[in-house]
Amino acid sequence: MAHVVQHPPSETSQADPPLQLLDPSGNLSTDTRLPLDTATVDLPALYRDMVLARRLDTEAIALQRQGELGLWPSLRGQEAAQVGAAHALRSQDMVFPTYREHGVAWCRGLDPVSLLGLFRGTTLGGWDPYAHYFNLYTLVIGAQTLHAVGYAMGLYRDGSTGSDDPARDTAVLAFLGDGALSEGETNEAFVWAAAQNLPVVFFCQNNQWAISAPYSVQSRIPAARRAAGYGFPGIRVDGNDVLACLAATRQALHQARSGGGPTLIEAVTYRINAHTTADDAGRYRAAEETEDWTARDPLERLRTHLRSVGAVTDEYFTDLERREQDLAERLRSGCRGLAEPDASAPFEHTYARMPADLRQQLREHLEFVSTAPQDGERK
Repeated sequence: MAHVVQHPPSETSQADPPLQLLDPSGNLSTDTRLPLDTATVDLPALYRDMVLARRLDTEAIALQRQGELGLWPSLRGQEAAQVGAAHALRSQDMVFPTYREHGVAWCRGLDPVSLLGLFRGTTLGGWDPYAHYFNLYTLVIGAQTLHAVGYAMGLYRDGSTGSDDPARDTAVLAFLGDGALSEGETNEAFVWAAAQNLPVVFFCQNNQWAISAPYSVQSRIPAARRAAGYGFPGIRVDGNDVLACLAATRQALHQARSGGGPTLIEAVTYRINAHTTADDAGRYRAAEETEDWTARDPLERLRTHLRSVGAVTDEYFTDLERREQDLAERLRSGCRGLAEPDASAPFEHTYARMPADLRQQLREHLEFVSTAPQDGERK
């Protein structure tokens, strides 16, 4: 039996209960701190995206177990936080994710097969500012917060905030985990965003564990309360409540676009699966804790509400099952069909104009590759 290290309770503060609109039983309430006009919310679309994000995650794990991917970081349990936040975005807003925001990428319209390339080794990633306004995954913990602040600074200086033009005013949504709060880059990003009053929202999915370190050994206060020390607002919401996540993010993004500066949102949720497929969470987490959070399934919460208010029919669920199966088949065939990268790709995408010394290295590299033995050949 694996030895589990005993830590203090992972949910740090009962004095700051997360704000909630949809309780675990699927009952809807109101809260003046989280204004939400439910007439503007497409509940079936929220549930659809949560279900398909989970299926994407499940299939990717299976592909990794079959040797088709080198690694996969699961989002299971965090679907409500990601989909709720993503549905608050406008088309021109920019997203800077970690490596776990598969649900956000799905909502932004990215080809789900393209998400597999980084973990299959067919791409090194890269920067494409027009890729559905979603920067590619960041593997370095916390680095994306500085990228987001830099982009937000450009928006501010270009006059793309506070103009009262909904087609022009733009905000940045930066995702991070609770572990990133301990990184210097994140603290630098908070300082700069506050000092410059930048249009950026930091969305922290506090899934309780930074790999094997519980949140309780990183901070003595809830993450949202940290924002006050930097000079901007923080709000703590139930990360398994998709409506609370949507309402908080809408409000914060509106403030950012209007010139009101940054906000930190803490979505209290839980990482049901291990940190990645290379991790064994049983070595540091008690099974009872995971079972307790599994019972708080964000998908089941919204499904119960949809049925109770008659927002969907049985045909809706039948059609959604077909869409799940289509997505699964697409991911399986698409993953195996990802093209091997060209040997020159790492060089060509390093500089806009390749310097002479790098061009020489490219020539030497291509010559080496052309003469190197192929798989199965002997020297």
